[in-house]
Amino acid sequence: MAENTVQTVKAAKRSFTGLVTSEKMDKTIVVTVTTKKMDRLYKKYVTRSKKYMAHDETNDAHVGDTVRIVECRPLSKNKCWRLAEVVERAK
Repeated sequence: MAENTVQTVKAAKRSFTGLVTSEKMDKTIVVTVTTKKMDRLYKKYVTRSKKYMAHDETNDAHVGDTVRIVECRPLSKNKCWRLAEVVERAK
């Protein structure tokens, strides 16, 4: 009898690019991600923003930096994102 092999497929991790708005906590940054979405009724673009708490192990990111965050396992009550890279430094 042939063996049944179970193939596990990992889902692609979500990632966002946003602006660091706070770095006051240790190993944690707050990233604001803004998106533009078209209003269904008025056909105008509306800017929406959402804040994510992300894990920054080395305290590398600072306020004003543009960073990329990636979804990960829950690290605390509010933190389930981690810093992937700093795309652009603040001047």
